[in-house]
Amino acid sequence: MRLKVGLLGGGSWGTTVASVVSRNAPITLWARDAETVSDINTHRENRKYLPGITLPSALRATNDMAEVVAGADVLVMGVPSHSFRGVLEEAKAYLRPWVPVISLTKGLELSSGKRMTELIEEILPGHPVGVLTGPNLAREIMTGQAAASVLSMEDEIVVRALQPIFHSGLFRVYTNTDRLGCELGGVLKNIIAIAVGMGDGQGAGDNTRSALMTRGLAEITRLGVAMGGRPETFAGLTGMGDLIATCTSPLSRNRHVGVELGKGRKIDEIIAGMNMVAEGVKSAPTVIALAEKHGLVMPIAQDVFDVTQGIRTAQEVFRGLLRSAVGDEAHPG
Repeated sequence: MRLKVGLLGGGSWGTTVASVVSRNAPITLWARDAETVSDINTHRENRKYLPGITLPSALRATNDMAEVVAGADVLVMGVPSHSFRGVLEEAKAYLRPWVPVISLTKGLELSSGKRMTELIEEILPGHPVGVLTGPNLAREIMTGQAAASVLSMEDEIVVRALQPIFHSGLFRVYTNTDRLGCELGGVLKNIIAIAVGMGDGQGAGDNTRSALMTRGLAEITRLGVAMGGRPETFAGLTGMGDLIATCTSPLSRNRHVGVELGKGRKIDEIIAGMNMVAEGVKSAPTVIALAEKHGLVMPIAQDVFDVTQGIRTAQEVFRGLLRSAVGDEAHPG
């Protein structure tokens, strides 16, 4: 029997994952925006988030959540972190017991500091929980370029059973049972991408970008391991891999925010002009709180927090972004 998949979220990444899954399993996408639903069903396009990309005919959309969730054998969550809890609460009324729930969201809940899989466990106890994450820029995947991702769940049997739903052609999906590490890598790299963008926006060179990415990966790994992740996870696709893509691609939302900050624009003005969410801006306060909780020094994340909160400008922090490199590289103070 083919598993039926329900996906909640009509943004660029949710639409992309739904398109990939449609090659392997029946899938219905839910979006709150009626125009997005109509675009997908009538024009085979998500003109708001993926203009110019033709979607597969097997993908169907609706704004009836009950229809999507009640019939799902697997539920995929593709909504931003700030609306994740609300959508989960709404879906809870229709979801059958034991249905696996997979998060696509690379963010933290601002009020609680929880990861998205922690929210799923809180609101939907008893459901197998996972995350699909990696260096995955939606538009590249939709235009047929090769990419690799990771499906991470703590239960190795369940994760291997679900892997074929997402693995498709040039979109290669690996498995990993370090769910916490995989999820954190996706969250934390967004903040480093803002820092790299701030340098790029001020005309920094490749040497600066390389240093920021390398020291940023060290920060990510320190916090991730302190929270219980495995060190090797942060050297893989969901750590270093995702960091490289997000810090270097012109398609990266978080890098874009950093570039604009580096040019001297205000954060509110930048966000107002964006169609999609840059999760790093929302996650920065929570990441700083987590670093303090674990007694860690994260100077790059701290600088990004200061700039995105309007405490300092990108120009003011730029010379300090590399200050952690003056000590012992392996054992920063």
